[in-house]
Amino acid sequence: MDIVVMLTKLAEGMAKSVGIFGLTLLFSLPLGLVVTFGRMSKNGVLRNITKFYISVMRGTPLMLQLMVVYFGPFYLFGMKLSTSYRFIAVIIGFALNYAAYFAEIYRSGIESMPTGQYEAARLLGYSRVQCFFVIILPQVIKRILPSVTNEVITLVKDTSLAFAISEMEMFNVAKGLAAASTSMVPLVIAGVFYYIFNFLVAFVMEFIEKKLNYYR
Repeated sequence: MDIVVMLTKLAEGMAKSVGIFGLTLLFSLPLGLVVTFGRMSKNGVLRNITKFYISVMRGTPLMLQLMVVYFGPFYLFGMKLSTSYRFIAVIIGFALNYAAYFAEIYRSGIESMPTGQYEAARLLGYSRVQCFFVIILPQVIKRILPSVTNEVITLVKDTSLAFAISEMEMFNVAKGLAAASTSMVPLVIAGVFYYIFNFLVAFVMEFIEKKLNYYR
């Protein structure tokens, strides 16, 4: 197979992997915060629902969740969906899964904050919402950044699981090219891509972490 054709197809798969990565973060990070509020709610029903959701998302394989999101509408409701739904299903599955992990990371950070800060904020006239977003959340972000970095790096590699529902991301394209050309070159290129992608993500997250270490 011509190397130019191979690289072109791999570049298309790479673009799809980057898209999955970016959209997953875009939706899962804020959704995780919403789930955290539910998990820490004083309402027992809401707290138990979000706790069960987190348990299911963390206790079952992401590959299985992708299949449920993709095939579920057809098997449960008889809905016939277009092939374009495949990418949407990938984003939904990834966002729901990673939101559960981010929710627990957020919760650990929030619960590690001293209660005295809440009391001091109330004395200064801050509302609960102002206290959280102005005082607590910036400190929480600083504390949880290493844990978030680990999840983000894992997400880069997990984008390859989209092959489970035949989404043509980087790994799926590389696997098809390797079979067609009976060569390991596409898989090696894919491995290099994942490594470079993870290296860049780790570099950016480390840079942000150093910027937030303003007491050092």
